[in-house]
Amino acid sequence: MSLAVNLAMKLVREASRALKNLPSGVDVEIVERHHRFKEDAPSGTAVTLANQLIEESNRYNGWVLAPEKPSAQQVSIEAIREGEVPGTHQIKWQSAVDEISIEHRAHSRTGFAAGAVLAATWLADKQGVFEMSDVLGL
Repeated sequence: MSLAVNLAMKLVREASRALKNLPSGVDVEIVERHHRFKEDAPSGTAVTLANQLIEESNRYNGWVLAPEKPSAQQVSIEAIREGEVPGTHQIKWQSAVDEISIEHRAHSRTGFAAGAVLAATWLADKQGVFEMSDVLGL
């Protein structure tokens, strides 16, 4: 429900589309951090991001959770559980010569609640099934 997470998802989709024909020397990975009590790994957001990368790519067909070593056709997801981190997701495309990354850091859970309120207000006069991308016009 976070507005910024949904914008990051849009940016990942666009970057993946633009980079879909990457040479074999460019790898992508997702690193996500959450509080030490979070039980699922990887997070649903990390899985969604990985699936978006896979959908937009000519190269990737799945993902693996680190420390498992990914094949050339897999996106690596590293799930870190520490402290009181509400949630951080970083997506990195890297090669021997450069790197580009998109990162979202939640400083509190307030952003998730604000997104839920915005979505509820937006839905008030609508019928059907919608996603946050509809609410945000993404």
